[in-house]
Amino acid sequence: MTGTEPIAAAVLDDIDARPGSAMSLARTVLGAYVRDLGGWIAIADFGELLERLGVPTQSTRTAVARLKSKGVLAAESRDGRSGYRITDAAEAMFARGDPRIFGFRQMADDDAWHLISFGIPESERAARHQLRRRLSSIGCGTVSPGLWICPEYLAAEASAIVAALGLAEYVTSFRATHLAAPTTLEAAAAQWWDLPALAERHRAFLEHHRDTVDRTELSDRQAFELFVPLLDEYRVIPYVDPGLPEQMLPTNWPGLHSLGLFADAHKRFLAPSRRWVRRTIAPARSVRS
Repeated sequence: MTGTEPIAAAVLDDIDARPGSAMSLARTVLGAYVRDLGGWIAIADFGELLERLGVPTQSTRTAVARLKSKGVLAAESRDGRSGYRITDAAEAMFARGDPRIFGFRQMADDDAWHLISFGIPESERAARHQLRRRLSSIGCGTVSPGLWICPEYLAAEASAIVAALGLAEYVTSFRATHLAAPTTLEAAAAQWWDLPALAERHRAFLEHHRDTVDRTELSDRQAFELFVPLLDEYRVIPYVDPGLPEQMLPTNWPGLHSLGLFADAHKRFLAPSRRWVRRTIAPARSVRS
């Protein structure tokens, strides 16, 4: 196992976690709020934040146990209080994810592509399966079973996955500046990526949260309770959506609408929700320590 393997495993688990589940909500709270507190939180405080999101105490315990086993959290006491610290590996993972989640990037027509070619022996079948699964989880498309494609700006993430799985000797990568397809680029994209499934993700997000940004006169606590589930559902989308150029997308593509909704919610709700968390957690620390 390489040093990057725990990070790759944590990223994959993050994508697999069902939005709205205790595990997924816990990851979202850690990434968006506990890091803002300095990366440590008392057990009772973490449970209180998740309880505000409808997560029962037992489900929080189960989620925390899984996060510890994944190397995302480590137990650490401070000022006589038991708590959890975000590990260095998990902090690096969260930091790499921030630009993707909060700064979605879409290809221009003349942007370069990254091609990943591999021929992995049958003896490494499990690793080959993991490679395909993880490349898919960051938005890579399948040209053929041994040839995958993604925007050049995802090259570093793809290379990190290859290295984490110890498969570098089987993989050759290319940078391509020209893409030709047998029919049209739109038809090629429909073959290489599961665009209907991706469009459905965008539509579901819009359906679940389109009324959120219309809410007015919200308290800071309400901003937290509204924004965390919205962020929790959205944060997977920038991973599975590679940001294909407009000419490769179907007409009436819903992605721009869901990206716009998230940008609006992020602008309105993140700051007040963090303000509420800091106000709620900090006084409790001073009283109990």
